[in-house]
Order: sequence, then structure tokens, then C-alpha cells
Amino acid sequence: MGQPGERGLPHPRTGRRFPSPVPPGSGWPGDPARPDTPVAHDAAEVAGLAARLGTVAELDAETSVCRACPRLVAWREEVAVTKRRAFAEEPYWGRPVPGWGARRPKVLIVGLAPAAHGANRTGRVFTGDRSGDQLFASLHRAGLVNSPLSVDAADGLRANGVRIVAPVRCAPPANKPTPAERATCAPWLQAEWQLVSQHVRVVVALGGFAWQVVLGMLADQLAGQPKPVFGHAVQYPLASGTSLLGCYHPSQQNMFTGRLTPAMLDDVFTLARRLVHDSSRSASQMVHKSTGGGTKRSGSALHE
Repeated sequence: MGQPGERGLPHPRTGRRFPSPVPPGSGWPGDPARPDTPVAHDAAEVAGLAARLGTVAELDAETSVCRACPRLVAWREEVAVTKRRAFAEEPYWGRPVPGWGARRPKVLIVGLAPAAHGANRTGRVFTGDRSGDQLFASLHRAGLVNSPLSVDAADGLRANGVRIVAPVRCAPPANKPTPAERATCAPWLQAEWQLVSQHVRVVVALGGFAWQVVLGMLADQLAGQPKPVFGHAVQYPLASGTSLLGCYHPSQQNMFTGRLTPAMLDDVFTLARRLVHDSSRSASQMVHKSTGGGTKRSGSALHE
């Protein structure tokens, strides 16, 4: 990993210089870690650290410095050093990419893994690549983020009741993590779900792989039920009252071939927002009845 004393290259927005990969706690925009953040070096340490996490902030910090998978560590750091020609004059994050967005989300979006020259470069999930361009444009149209553009970690993008996570936090070679790497990373996602699940009303799985990961994450709510089958805009109600939605992944291939269109993306996130609204309205009505009509609620459900 890069050393704090190295001069490095200027961040494309802030101008501050960083080595590649970026050392924790060195001032990168949105870096949740400090130089002394605990580091997991193998699967057992991931499980141990994840089991004792108490806040989303701690989770973000510890996932962002994980070194448990040697192949992924070597790849993400090699990419950070060699770079793509278009970004040769920029520093690369080159570390695991934590979840991004609200810490009490109503909508949780589960993707795949960081792109080598996208989130592995910018340090923010779905930021700096074409998949992210499509995703955030749709989220903006649905009112779930404040801007349609997701360029870098200092661009001012803010979430409105939504959080985005990747089941595998490091960019994998050929975009294909091994089963062992997926299993090693799984406790981070399970910990994240435990920390945010009480607030979540809708889980959106981007692609069939994410769908299978989410089914594992929600195993306790699916016990004894037929296994839900993935499909675009498939809606599956869970015992907790949360809804699971399927969505084709906004990959370049899916968008270029027309398997997924902007309108199809919009359908999913418009539905997600409506489900959040309906859930909040039902909860409000229950509170109203239980208090004899004496409780008033105001503001957008997504801001709760």
C-alpha cells in the first residue's frame, strides 16, 4: 500500500495529492478509516471483527481496510498502480469499497463488486463507471439521490433514504470473485444488514448473483417458503414487511443490448419508492389508531 510520505498524484476534484493505493486516514474524501483502524487478514478475522461491530461507521471503516483475500488485495493494488490510460494522472483508491448512503436507509440496493477502474479508483460504490452513470441517473429521477451524476467521492452526491452495498468489497480480476472470496466477504454484508435492517423497507438486488446473495442474507425470513425466483421487477414480500425487488444489473452489456433500459430501471426504483411510502403510511395509520389520533407525523418518509 502507498505510504503517507509519498507525494502521489492530485485528486481530480480536491487537488490534494495521494499515493496509490490510498493509505487509510490520509484525507481522501469520504474515507471512513483511520491509520489505526483494525485490519482483517483472513476469513476468521473478518468474521471476528464483523461480529462485534456496533455502528455503520465502524463497519465502513473496517471493511475499507480489509486484507483477507490475497488475490483480491494483489489485484486491486496492481490496478491502482498501473491504472487505465484515461486515468493515468489520478490517484486510485485501491482499497475495499464500503457501502455508501444513508445509515438508516429505507431502500437497500445490493450490487456485485467494485469495478477495477470505477469504484476501485474513486473509493465510492458505483462511482466513475458507466454502470454507475445509469444507476444514479435513475435514482435521481426517483428522488433517491440529489444528483444524476456520480463522478468522484467529493462531488457532493447525497443519498435520500437509500444505501448501496456490494457483497464483495474488492474489485476482482475479470469481475469474477471466487466462491471462497465471496464467503470470506459475506460476514461484512451480514453485519451491515443487522445494523440497518430495522429501517429497511425495500431491498433491491441488482442481478441474479446479488439476488442469491440477498436470499442468503434474508434466510431467516424465508425459512419454509418456496425459494423466490429472480426476474426484473419481480416483487417478493418478506415476513418482516420488507419487500425484495429484482432488477437487471445496469452493466454496459445489459444497457447496450437493450436487455435493460433506463425506463426499466426507473420502473424498479419508482416501485421501491412507492413501497416505502405505502409502508410508512401504514405505520402512521397504526400509530394514529393506537394513540387515538393524537400523534402527528410530518415530512418525507425517506428522510426518517
